[in-house]
Amino acid sequence: MRLKSFHAKTMSDAMRMVRQSLGDDAIIVATREEEGGGVRVTAAVEEDDLPPAPASGSARGGRGRAPAKPVEPEIDVGEVVADALQRHGVPASLAEQLIDAASGLDTEDPRLALGSALDSYFTFNPLPDGRSPVKPLALVGPPGSGKTLVAAKLAARAVFRKCSVGVITTDTVRAGGVDQLAAFTRLMKLKLATVEDPDALAGAFEVHRRTDLVLVDTAGRNPFDAEDMQDLRAMLSAGEVEPILVLPAGLDALEAADMAMAFKAVGVRRMLVTRLDIARRLGSVLAIAARARLSFCDASISSKVAEGLTALNPLALARMMIPAEEKAPAVKESAPRRSARSTGWDEDDDEGHQDHEPDRTPERKPSFGRGYEPEDEEPEIEPAPPPPPPRRAAAAAKPTKPATAKPATKAKAASSPSSRTLP
Repeated sequence: MRLKSFHAKTMSDAMRMVRQSLGDDAIIVATREEEGGGVRVTAAVEEDDLPPAPASGSARGGRGRAPAKPVEPEIDVGEVVADALQRHGVPASLAEQLIDAASGLDTEDPRLALGSALDSYFTFNPLPDGRSPVKPLALVGPPGSGKTLVAAKLAARAVFRKCSVGVITTDTVRAGGVDQLAAFTRLMKLKLATVEDPDALAGAFEVHRRTDLVLVDTAGRNPFDAEDMQDLRAMLSAGEVEPILVLPAGLDALEAADMAMAFKAVGVRRMLVTRLDIARRLGSVLAIAARARLSFCDASISSKVAEGLTALNPLALARMMIPAEEKAPAVKESAPRRSARSTGWDEDDDEGHQDHEPDRTPERKPSFGRGYEPEDEEPEIEPAPPPPPPRRAAAAAKPTKPATAKPATKAKAASSPSSRTLP
């Protein structure tokens, strides 16, 4: 599906623009009145229902002229942003608000426009790097979301900056949970404290009272299980701690938003996104932050501890959604498809020369897709005429025998393949 916004003075003018650009099958997604006057209409249409591109000027009778080089249209920033949001599976209501915010920015860079829209709708609050004392951070989330790996990355970042770090784990139920984090802390020469109840966690907080950064790796909790969430709430009440929600990218948008709402009930205010290296659609990430009103903090784009975390900001998130190589698709259908007749081919000629010698026409240049256009001085190539058939040697071998009318008729018929005269 393709989304596009139209701005006009009146609703009738906007509807006319919708029909001209997207055709009669377009569906009106939203309409609203602009503050400065006029209306804005957002319409959607399936890619297969788009009106055909205007035919090129090269017809059967125009083989002597090279097709005119089309004028490259300007980039529609709002359309590029709409295509990116639709490709990432962003919910329609949220996408409409982001498109409106991006279309109002005076820029020709789609990533800058999307970044500005994200900045106006979401909040970004990166995690502390350990340089100044902060309250302990507890990593919470569903099983398998990557909490242990995130704890190791946060600890490594603080160690590299010469900060004191304390690591605590409450994941004593999962097989190998403690051993996995212990392997990471051993390499960084850190002590790992293992606790099983809120009282033990409160004691661990007291031990690390003067530590720059204290990290708590909690066990994975089922957000839809009341008993699991009650145990997590009791664990977080052991001290003054900030819970950080760790969720992987690529989940179903509605399902992930429900999970976020359940963890928000225990005090979560920030979200850390993992597995961005294997996710291709980030619509669920935006849906989570929009519904639960959570702030973006950091992101994990690699499974290697040494590569660390990436602090999320509006422009960084926009670059993930619109990579540099995808900025150009703003100019779609910029050139008409090159037809066979524009290169000087004739369908009738092809039928008559199938049994003759191979085609001697020079090899054509590659088309490189729809955007390729021939140079202005590129000559038109006419099909080579068929070679005449060889003369019969039998007639030249007998000079003393005069030719009669009947053989002459046969010779004439043989020299003209297109003749239908019978002797």
